[in-house]
Order: sequence, then C-alpha cells, then structure tokens
Amino acid sequence: MGNEKDIIILGIESSCDDTSAAVIKNGCLLSNIIASQKVHEAYGGVVPELASRAHQQNIVPVVDQAIRQAGISRDEISAIAYTRGPGLLGSLLVGSSFAKGFSLAAGIPMIEINHLQGHVLAHFIQEKDVEFREPKFPHLNLLVSGGNSQIIIVRDHLEMEVIGQTIDDAAGEAFDKCAKVMGMPYPGGPLIDKLAKEGNPNAFEFSKPRIKELDYSFSGLKTSFLYFLRDQIKDNENFIEENQADLCASLQKTIIDILMNKLVKAAKQTGIKEITMGGGVSANSGLQNALRAEAEKRKWNLFIPKFAFTMDNAAMIAITGYYKYQKKQFAAQDAVPFARMSIND
Repeated sequence: MGNEKDIIILGIESSCDDTSAAVIKNGCLLSNIIASQKVHEAYGGVVPELASRAHQQNIVPVVDQAIRQAGISRDEISAIAYTRGPGLLGSLLVGSSFAKGFSLAAGIPMIEINHLQGHVLAHFIQEKDVEFREPKFPHLNLLVSGGNSQIIIVRDHLEMEVIGQTIDDAAGEAFDKCAKVMGMPYPGGPLIDKLAKEGNPNAFEFSKPRIKELDYSFSGLKTSFLYFLRDQIKDNENFIEENQADLCASLQKTIIDILMNKLVKAAKQTGIKEITMGGGVSANSGLQNALRAEAEKRKWNLFIPKFAFTMDNAAMIAITGYYKYQKKQFAAQDAVPFARMSIND
C-alpha cells in the first residue's frame, strides 16, 4: 500500500451515457477521464441498451487512463468508489460489477455512492494549482439536471435534506423535450442556451406552474410550449425557423424564472445565504447569470461549479468516496444498483 496517511480513491461513474474514472488523493484531483457516447444523437435521446454496451467497451481503458494520468500504481489505491444510483440500471450494473471485481482483486474496500450526493459535493474537489473555495455548512444547493430538480439543505458532507423537488419532469428534461419539438438534435439544452443569447426572452410567454411550497413542476410548461407551437404552425409553417432564437430565449427565461423563484423563497425561509448549484443544467449560462444577479442583490455567497464538474463525472464520485472512506462507510459485495434513489438512500 501507499503512504498510510494518504487516502487515494478511484471513482467510477456510469449512471447514464458517460463512462468516467477519476483519482483523488487526500481530496485533491489527480485525474478525471470521461468517455462520452455519440451513438445516442441519432435516436434523439439515450438508448439504455446501447449505453450499457458502450460502458462495457469503455470502462477498462478509461480506468487504465485515469490511473496512468494520476501517476499512481494500482496498489496505492485505498478504495474504489462507484455510483450505485440513481440512473439507468444497465449502465449502473457495468460500473458496480467492475468495482466489485476491482475491489476483490486489489483487496481494497468498495464504497457505494449516491449520484445526487456526488453532484452536491463537486464543490469540494480541490485541484492542483487552482485556487480553492469551498462552501460553508449549512448551504443551499440547487441541483438541476436531466433527471432531477431539487433544493437541498447541505448540513455536512454526508448530511443532506431535500426541501423542494420536482413533482413530475426535471428542468433538463424540459429543455431537451422542448428542443426536440423544435426539431433540434439531442441533447437540446446546450443548443437552446446558445441560441437564447441571440433572442428576445420576452418575445413569447409560456405558462408557469402554481405549485405549493418549494416543489417544482415542468410538465405543464412542456405541454404549453407544444400547444403554442402547434397553433402557430397552423398559420405559418415556417414559424419555428423564423422565430427559433426568440423561442429559445423565452423558453429558457421561463425555466430559469421557475427555478429562481423557489430558490429565493428557500433562501428566505431558511435564512441561508451560502448558495451552491450542481448538475448538468448548472452549466446553462442564462441560469448562471440569473444566480449571479440574485446573489449580488441578496448578498449571497455563491458557488458555481467548473463546467467539467457540472456533467456526470467520476471526480464527484471520488470526492464523495473520500468523505465516506474517512467514516469507514464501505459497501458489501452483495450491494445492488438502484435506478431510483433519493439523496439519502
């Protein structure tokens, strides 16, 4: 084994369509390798069977590259952390099976990680020669991705409470599905963000849900957007092409307004001014700008993750594994992955 004082965690992330491996040493990132899958673009969304096959092809070379880039040997690794869920079951099985085999072969503990906790803890990843700022506890995390939209009170590295969440679709799903209706390729969220910069966010108005407390809903917005386009196309079959930038800007503004209204409400209710965000949608420039404006106005201490840590990546799995390792929270060999999990499962 390596220096007994060193905690070296190998992280594996395979919850959806990215195969990723990362190495973290004492909280500092040594490598973070991601293999993306282009095969899904032709289908307008992730095809689970194709995703799990691609993971099987990618996982060994990705792990090998992560270990090499980290400049460590296999016998220095303290533990292997892997995503147990939530995610696509076939994809999760590839990562968990690999982790079990590696753990047995190397004689090291295995740590199961909740993917959602990983997104929240991405803010604690230290990088060599990069200035490190970490949020204090408690802080509020806005977790927005293709599968999740939640507001979370983070009381400690491994103590989190969801105080608001979507009752139907997630924000990322609304972006992607509305993009699909406009004939855009998958994933549509980043394309909407790009086109929105050229459009008028007040050109069109779409319905905003009236949901109690701090919960979200995006299914009504999707329906409203679909019916609006259907009605406009009856009068002008080129409506989408002629108004694409304005449609993207107006849709993006609506989604951001829905997200921000509840976050502001949560900050007022809890009195917490330390605000973080995570998940794929946190890369959206419009959302980042809205958060910065609100943070300045309300004197929030804001943390926006680096772009590489917004998407699914193994660095966030490894850093969560680092904190669980310190508490000796290890997984048994009979642990099974779960497609659905809440943040505390």
